[in-house]
Amino acid sequence: MMLRLTDIATRWRFPLAIALIFVAFSVSRSAADPQRPGLLHDFLTPATLAEVFPGAGRFDPAEGDPPVSAVHDGEKLLGYVYLTSDVVDSTGYSGKPIRILIGIDLEGRIVGAKLVEHHEPIVLVGIPAAKLEAFIRSYVGKRAADTLKQAPNDSSVDIISGATVTTMVIGDSITRSAIKVAEARGLGMTKRGPAAASAPKSEIDPDKAATESWQSLLGEGSVRRLSLSVDEINAAFVKSGNKLAIDHPEAGPGSDVFIDLYAAQVTVPGIGRSLLGAAGYQALEEDLKPGQQAIVVGGTGRYSFKGSGYVRGGIFDRIELVQGETIIRFHDHDHRRLGDLSAGGAPSLPEIGLFTIPAGQHFDPAAPWRLELLVQRAIGARDKAFLTFDLGYQVPAKYLREKAAPPAPTAPVAAPPASGQATAAAGAEPAPPALWQRAWRAKAGEIVIMVAALMVLTAVFFFQGTLVRRPVLYHRLRFAFLTFTLLWIGWYAEAQLSIVNILAFFNSLRTDFRWDYFLMDPLIFILWSSVAAAMLFWGRGAFCGWLCPFGALQEILNAIAKKLGIRQLAIPFWLHQRLWPIKYIVFLGLFGISFYSLSFAEEAAEVEPFKTAIVLRFMREWPFILYVGALLSAGLFVERFYCRYLCPLGAALAIPGRLRMFDWLRRYRECGNPCDRCAVECPVQAIHPEGNINPNECIQCLHCQELYHDDHRCPVMIQRRLKSEKRASVMGSPRPAPPRPEMPHLDRAKARASIDLTQR
Repeated sequence: MMLRLTDIATRWRFPLAIALIFVAFSVSRSAADPQRPGLLHDFLTPATLAEVFPGAGRFDPAEGDPPVSAVHDGEKLLGYVYLTSDVVDSTGYSGKPIRILIGIDLEGRIVGAKLVEHHEPIVLVGIPAAKLEAFIRSYVGKRAADTLKQAPNDSSVDIISGATVTTMVIGDSITRSAIKVAEARGLGMTKRGPAAASAPKSEIDPDKAATESWQSLLGEGSVRRLSLSVDEINAAFVKSGNKLAIDHPEAGPGSDVFIDLYAAQVTVPGIGRSLLGAAGYQALEEDLKPGQQAIVVGGTGRYSFKGSGYVRGGIFDRIELVQGETIIRFHDHDHRRLGDLSAGGAPSLPEIGLFTIPAGQHFDPAAPWRLELLVQRAIGARDKAFLTFDLGYQVPAKYLREKAAPPAPTAPVAAPPASGQATAAAGAEPAPPALWQRAWRAKAGEIVIMVAALMVLTAVFFFQGTLVRRPVLYHRLRFAFLTFTLLWIGWYAEAQLSIVNILAFFNSLRTDFRWDYFLMDPLIFILWSSVAAAMLFWGRGAFCGWLCPFGALQEILNAIAKKLGIRQLAIPFWLHQRLWPIKYIVFLGLFGISFYSLSFAEEAAEVEPFKTAIVLRFMREWPFILYVGALLSAGLFVERFYCRYLCPLGAALAIPGRLRMFDWLRRYRECGNPCDRCAVECPVQAIHPEGNINPNECIQCLHCQELYHDDHRCPVMIQRRLKSEKRASVMGSPRPAPPRPEMPHLDRAKARASIDLTQR
C-alpha cells in the first residue's frame, strides 16, 4: 500500500530537518575561517579613506598595538585610521562585530567615522541604516575624551528608538577605541601637559561653616543659576540648523520661563549648612561615605531637569556633571528629593534634588565643574532633537585653602594577599557595569510589564479547562491579550521576534558564542526564553497564537472582517496540506543560505513582514507596504493566511516544538468519527478531518477546548446534557436547560458540518 506524499512529509520532516541542520552546521563549522586580528586593510581603501579622513592622500600599512594606519598629506602626518573591532570588543547582539572605520587626528579629535560591516537584527529587521549612520557621524568633531559624554548609556540610547542594544555597542566601541588609540599614540596629550600636574592644588576648608542668605549665596557664586526663556530656546534651535526642530518651536509667549535652574555644592560646610539647615547638613554628613560628595539641583519652569528617565530606567537623562574629562551621570539611588531650601529668602522650587557623587569618580571638590542640561524637542512620532546648555560652577575662594604637601613616601612593605582574596588598590574605581547590565537597568519598567504578561499567559494555559467553560470571559481575555501583544509588545516595545534572531544565534554558535551578546536586548531575551520553555509544554502555539504581534494583527483584522460580514474562504483540506509545507521550505532555505552568507540570508528574510508592519509601523517604501498589504488582505478572507503558509519563524519553532512533553488539548473518541465540527471551526485548520490535532500547525487558541466543554455545540456534550435532563425529568420536575451562550463571532455556516449525535 503506497503512502501519500503528505504522509511521508508529516512523518519524516522532523528527523530529516534535524539531520540537515546538523550536517550543515558541521560542514560550515569546519569551513569557517578563524577570527583574524587586524582586519583594517580589508576595509580601508582610497575611497573609504576620503570618507573617514578628509584631506588625506595616502595611508601606511597598519602597525602597532592597537593596529592603526598612519595617514598623510604628501609627507605630512595628519593622523591615524583604525577599525574599532581591531582595538576593542565591538560584538553586537548578532554575535558578530560591528565594524566602524575611525579617523583621528594628532589632537585626538575624531575627523571621520564610517560603518563598514554589521549583522545586527534590529537594523536588518527594523531600524533604517541611514539613522544608525547619522548617529555614528555625530561623534565626528569630538576629542577622544569628549566621546565619554556622548557614549550611550541607560538613557541616551533611546535617541535611536528601538536600536538600544546596537546603539550601546556602537557608542561604547567608539568611545573606548578612541581613548585607547589616543593614549597609545599620545594624541592631544599636550593640552594636558605636565604643567597642569604641577599646578598648586586647593581643598575645601572645613572651618568655613558660617551660614549665608539666599541672595548672598547667589551673589558670591555659591549657588549658580541658568535661566532660559522660550525665546532663547527657540533661538538656540534655529542656530543649530536642524530644520525639523525649527519647524516645531516651543509654543507660548516668548518671555515665559522655559527653565530656571540652580546648582550648589553642599558638601562645602558653609554652603551646605545654609541650604540644608544645620540638621539637614548633619544628616548628610552621616549618610555620606568616605570620598563621596553631594550637590543640590533645583529648578522651575516648563522644562523638568529630572525628566522621566530616572523613573523608567533609574537614570537622570537630562543632566550630567562634567569636570575635565570626568563625566558623572546620576542614577535614582544617587538621588534624594528635597522639599525646600533653608536659606533665608530662597525661592519655592517645585523640583529640588540632592545628588550624591560616588567615591572613585575622580571628582575634585575644589576644582571647577559644570552641570550640562540636555534639552530635547519632539519633532515627530519617533524622533527628537537635542541641545545642551552649561551651568558652570566653581566653589568660591573663601571656602578653599591651599592643599598641604603630602608627606614623603616611605618604603612600602609588601605583604602577600590572603588565599582567595582579590588584590585591589584602596579607593580604586569599580569596573563599569557591562553593556547588557546597563540595558537591563534601562528597561526595568518594560521588563516588569513583560514578565507580568507572561505570567498571565502561563495562568491561561494552566487553567484553560476552567477558563474555556466561560466562553464570553475567555474571548474577551484573548482579545485583550492580543491587543496588548500588538500595541505594547509590537508597536511600543518593538519586541517582535524574527527568523533573523534564529539565524544570528546559530551563526554565533559557529564562531564566538557568548550569552552576553543575547542578554543585551532584555525584552527579546525574555521572550525567547519564555518561548523556549513554552515549547516543552505547548509547542510553538504559545508564541504564534498569543505573543506574535503580527499574528495578533492578522487575527484582529480578521475578526473585524467577520463583523463587517466579509465571507471567509474555506480552503479544502487536501489543498491546505499541500500549502502549509511552504513555510518549512522557506525556513530551510534561509537557514541553509545563512551558512553560506549571513548577510544574504538576512536580506532574504524580508519575506517576513514584521519589519514593515510592526517595527517600522508601515513607515517604509511602497513595495514593502504593498507586500504587507497583500498579506493582510489575504488574511481578511483566510484567517492567519501568512501564519499558515509562509511564516519561516513559525516553521522554525514547530521543528523543536515536536519535543514537547505534554498534550494539553483534550479530545473525545467521537472527534473525527463521526463529528468533525472542531476540524471545520479550527481557525488555522490544524485539526485533521479524522480528529487528530497537528501540533506543528496548532496555535493554542483553545477554540477546540471551548467546543469540547460546550453542551450546546459539541454533539458529545449535547448528548450528555440531554441524558442528564432526561434523568432529572424521571426523578422529578424537569431541570431547565442552561441558556445557550451567544457567540456572534462564529461563522454559522460552519455548523452545517457538525453531525448531530443526539439522535443516536
